[in-house]
Amino acid sequence: MTEKIRVLLADDQALVRGALSALLRLEPDLDVVAEVGSGDEVLETARSTSAQVCLLDIEMPGMDGIDAAAQLATELPGVRSLIVTTFGRPGYLRRALEAGASGFVVKDTPAEELAEAIRSVHAGRRVVDPALATESLAGGPNPLTDREREVLRECLDGASVSVVAERVHLSAGTVRNYLSAAIGKTGTTNRVEAARVAQRNGWL
Repeated sequence: MTEKIRVLLADDQALVRGALSALLRLEPDLDVVAEVGSGDEVLETARSTSAQVCLLDIEMPGMDGIDAAAQLATELPGVRSLIVTTFGRPGYLRRALEAGASGFVVKDTPAEELAEAIRSVHAGRRVVDPALATESLAGGPNPLTDREREVLRECLDGASVSVVAERVHLSAGTVRNYLSAAIGKTGTTNRVEAARVAQRNGWL
């Protein structure tokens, strides 16, 4: 009998984790060895359970799924990560693949396709939702620099320039310069709008 593929599930919603786990356990060649609710738990749990494929949601408390994929790629390069998310944004797809994820699918993927995606990434292949791949190529790369992204993230809650400057340990003038560049690149008129457009495109 062939050895089962050891799968770790990371999603902050217990119901989603439970449903995914139940569906995957119906597959004779898959074994769900762990379920975690935050990105911070992924690396150690993958290590302790000898997981071979990690299914990662993007938006989780602490470390997000893309950062968790990057950590796995660095620390446990033999472990494959597959992003499974509600947020099918082209910018997320690009960032996930750059971080070292082996695949990217959306949560409404049928169970049999998800199981096939796990088998594919385990075999060393890359799996990407075709509609998203097309959209990602059409949308081009993320135009924002790391600093612009950092500053915009702090604007999502409507914080003032002085508050943002304090949070990112930069002068207010420097923050204004980054925001001005980001507003230009996103084609918006103010910092909050720029932050929201960037978030919607998956650039943050």
